[in-house]
Amino acid sequence: MKRKRFYKEVAVENAETGFIVKLDNRQIMTPARNPLILPTRALAEAIAEEWSKQTKEIDPESMPITGYANAAVDLVPDRYDDFVAGIRQFAESDVTCYRAESPQSLVNLEIELWEPLLEWAEKRFDIHFHRVAGIIHKKQPELTLERIGTAVSDFNNFEIVALTQLSTISGSLVIPLAILADEITPEKAFDAAHIDEIWQAEQWGQDEVAANALKRRRRDFLAAARFFSLVNTN
Repeated sequence: MKRKRFYKEVAVENAETGFIVKLDNRQIMTPARNPLILPTRALAEAIAEEWSKQTKEIDPESMPITGYANAAVDLVPDRYDDFVAGIRQFAESDVTCYRAESPQSLVNLEIELWEPLLEWAEKRFDIHFHRVAGIIHKKQPELTLERIGTAVSDFNNFEIVALTQLSTISGSLVIPLAILADEITPEKAFDAAHIDEIWQAEQWGQDEVAANALKRRRRDFLAAARFFSLVNTN
């Protein structure tokens, strides 16, 4: 729901435990009325930019960074373990482990895009992923799930929000972790996660509804990757 813009000036200020954004000298609060305190100036400035760009009405959909920050403050602290458990589940059925059976051109493309990411994760975490041809589920080794799950537990509340969004959109935990480790760019990562859909569209064409849905997912995916980067930019 949109509301009228009610402020003239937007500013970033230092706070005791981070940074805040002010609208006409009033600190921004989250939807749950918690103070929105940001861990880095870069994140605060990005949020300030979103608020500054609003015109006569405030459009929440045009403010993804603000939305992710609100979630980190309002939702994650009391449900941190639930968020971590949700992210870990993507390692159990990671999209990169389930390969097409045919045609060979798609099979080769998946191997080209996904195998380097899996090999990186296996080396990074000293684990192994089962690869599957088809869609029948195959349980991954317990050690793999344990070690990659432990890695997720090291992320803070703001990072968890980004990782949740990236994993949900990509259907993968390996792909987001590779982004965060600078092993792949967010743009290439999104394409890798959606290679089946992109390949099908290239072969047979794509209707407008599917194209718009893919465009929205790309926008949200890239915003989440940017959010994580801002959280880690001093």
